[in-house]
Parts: sequence; structure tokens; C-alpha cells
Amino acid sequence: MIIIKAQQFRTQEQNKEDALNRLQALIQSASRQEKKRIKTKPTRASQRRRLDSKTKQATKKQQRQKVLY
Repeated sequence: MIIIKAQQFRTQEQNKEDALNRLQALIQSASRQEKKRIKTKPTRASQRRRLDSKTKQATKKQQRQKVLY
């Protein structure tokens, strides 16, 4: 059950019309299907940035380890 209140106008007739218009808009927006996202390959630059950040993180962690003499 859906209840839509309309108290914007002075007359009952205008409020009913407003409520019906809002209900119609609600139904239309709910029935519209969104387009599915098309998966794309990551760019070479983004892959390079990811790998660079991974190597930086790895060297940072390696420097925290004890040094064996």
C-alpha cells in the first residue's frame, strides 16, 4: 500500500491532482531500468601507477626488517 499526502494547495481537487501526479512520477522512476556498466580494461598508465605503488610499499616494508650483518 502506498500513501501519498498532498496538502500544498487550498482545494481538495488540486491536492488530489498533485498526489496523482507525484504517484505517476514515482511509478515511472521505479519502472525505469538503469543501463549496465560496460567493463573496460585498465589503461597502461593506471596499471603502471598501481605497480609503482606496490613496489614502493614493498620497499618500505623491506626497510623495516632487521638488517643481518
